[in-house]
Amino acid sequence: MTRILMPLPDRDFDTTEVAVPWKLFTEAGCEVVFATEDGATPACDPRLLSGVIFGKLGAREDAIEAYRAMEASPEFSAPKKWRDLKAGDFDGLFLAGGHAPGMKQYLGSEALHRFVADFWATGRPVGAICHGVLVLARAGVLSGKRTTCLPKYMERSAYLATFWRLGRYYRTYDLYVEDEVKAALANEDDFVRGPRVMSKRGTRDDDTHAFVVEDGAYVSGRWPGDSYLIAKKMIERLGAAHA
Repeated sequence: MTRILMPLPDRDFDTTEVAVPWKLFTEAGCEVVFATEDGATPACDPRLLSGVIFGKLGAREDAIEAYRAMEASPEFSAPKKWRDLKAGDFDGLFLAGGHAPGMKQYLGSEALHRFVADFWATGRPVGAICHGVLVLARAGVLSGKRTTCLPKYMERSAYLATFWRLGRYYRTYDLYVEDEVKAALANEDDFVRGPRVMSKRGTRDDDTHAFVVEDGAYVSGRWPGDSYLIAKKMIERLGAAHA
């Protein structure tokens, strides 16, 4: 069975960017393996379940439904430890995002960066979405690759709309995600921002408003609205790898 690794922080990951790919991967017959730093059962950013502000900006119902199903799965409640991971044990790697403070455990882990670099060297499929692209940037593997990530205009707009109530909730780091990812590339032209969107999202059956960047075994997305499409593209790559 095809095995896909999804490392996560203990808390605050994006509901949609984890649960939607998990649902599509499992429906495709893949085994999803979760991993946290010390094997703790993870939890998503709770604001995304209830609505970030005035009930808005949270995950949509289909993503929340997928998250509840994922929560009940045995693989989610018993993740592996980052230090026990071996690149050769997995057929694919998926790096989800999230912006709340708990994400720093995952985004800033040097141990996870080393594992990711080892896995990247295998040439097997890798997917990263939103802040998850920062893990690849910090692992030093993006030079020479085309990629997208959370666009600066999205990060800035969410911050400016909510800082009066939530402070730096939408600003994980002083440097915007887009700026850090660009700095990790060999050529700034390798960054692809994609069409400008603010609310319309891709769905299971309609990719019109979704966008990903494909470069060989690597596929990247911008935000939760790309979660269905990036999962589909990862499944295509995993199928090709096993053909």
